[in-house]
Amino acid sequence: MDTLHAMLSGFQDAMTFHNLLYCLIGILVGNVIGVLPGLGPTATISLLLPFALTLPPESSIIMMAGIYYGAMYGGSITSTLLDLPGEAASVVTTLDGYQMTKQGRAGIALGIAAIGSFVAGTFSVIGLSFLAPGLANFAVRFGAPEYTVLTTLGILLVAYLGTKSFIKSAICALLGLLIATIGQDPITGSIRLTFGSTNLLGGIDFAAIAMGVFGVGEILYNLENLSKGTTVTTKVGRIWPTMKDFAQAKWAIVRGSIIGFLVGILPGGGSIIATVASYGVEKRLSKTPERFGKGAIEGVAGPESANNAAAGAAFIPLLTLGIPSDAVMALIFGTLLLNGVTPGPQLISDHPDLFWGVVSSMYIGNVMLLILNLPFVGLFIQLLRVKSSILMSFAVILTMIGVYSLGNDSFNMWVVLFFGILGYIMRKAGFDPAPMVLAFVLGKILESSFRQTMLLSNGDLSIFVTRPLSGGLIGLIVVLIGYSVFRWLWPKRRSA
Repeated sequence: MDTLHAMLSGFQDAMTFHNLLYCLIGILVGNVIGVLPGLGPTATISLLLPFALTLPPESSIIMMAGIYYGAMYGGSITSTLLDLPGEAASVVTTLDGYQMTKQGRAGIALGIAAIGSFVAGTFSVIGLSFLAPGLANFAVRFGAPEYTVLTTLGILLVAYLGTKSFIKSAICALLGLLIATIGQDPITGSIRLTFGSTNLLGGIDFAAIAMGVFGVGEILYNLENLSKGTTVTTKVGRIWPTMKDFAQAKWAIVRGSIIGFLVGILPGGGSIIATVASYGVEKRLSKTPERFGKGAIEGVAGPESANNAAAGAAFIPLLTLGIPSDAVMALIFGTLLLNGVTPGPQLISDHPDLFWGVVSSMYIGNVMLLILNLPFVGLFIQLLRVKSSILMSFAVILTMIGVYSLGNDSFNMWVVLFFGILGYIMRKAGFDPAPMVLAFVLGKILESSFRQTMLLSNGDLSIFVTRPLSGGLIGLIVVLIGYSVFRWLWPKRRSA
């Protein structure tokens, strides 16, 4: 009853005019950037950070969350019609979605994708509503040693699960931890790695790093594959699926929702892994697996359900443990910190209006997206006429204006440009910048927790293994590292 009462209170907050407005803005922007190949939710949210920081914390997170799960909806449109993923998590949808378009069933594919996304998104928010409070109550037991190990585990999981190369991701994470130490020591106040610059005494601004790496860096990388704008000649046709289509897709939607939710909870799991896992399960369970890749409706329904379920589930570790599971969650984490709100076990008790307001807005946002996507698909398709060069140039200008407005300081503009070039070079060299930004966000928590632990134990490192919770988490870290080493050595041993 307490949860239901809190949810009703959250709906009262979410239904206020300004929160409904920012929810609508978020899902509209998310849908648009999901349709337009190139930007994606991470880059878009990073570019909008200056605007988000002018809003109340609840409104800014409602808008960012809307952009995130709205992009999951929009990404299916270009994947289905043009064989061109508008968002990374929609890559798997191209396998069968585009084949359905070639068969004249584009509308059915888009319709089942929208319905599956709605069901899965609602399922994940229900899971968030009932699972998060219990997990937060358990995490209240965590002290400084547990937080030290937990943040370390979060960084390792993101590096291991979220990217192709664990070694490259680990290097990026170490770089992020190094950048997090720039400025004054939080305990002694001594100066570190400022190289005599007074601008670095307070450390590097999170918004500037995020806007540089994910905003400018992503734009520079995508400029190499500019699209001059596309005219869609495919007729969408009837959107609403038939009863036969529903019968074929219903269990794919259910399984995709469950798989996406379970994968989304894991730090580093993300929507991409969820969609691949869902597609693999559907193909394995199908009595006619040869249909997959040739227009199977289950190949659209499962992955599209999985990516939306994963997007909602990603908020669980963020809001209850203070561990961002991917780059978008890291941006939301940083936004909360800059607004004076610390994500973690105390969030629900200290800021219940924010937590339940955001959760309730996600129920409303999923309904809004279903209403928008079914009748207005044709309108969103016409956005593909926009030239990428115009869109990205406009985004860079807004970025520089926005970062200057944060503190009326031109130094942050140079920081954005530096990290934009760094992000571009990293992408070109095959390094994913997400672990670097995640490690930067978690670095300050990791350092302060570790230093507090050392003060509690008088420098005795055994405190980490003698406490049950931290000792268990260390066991998980050892297993993860051991498994990574085994996977690296086993192919070489077999070939030898």
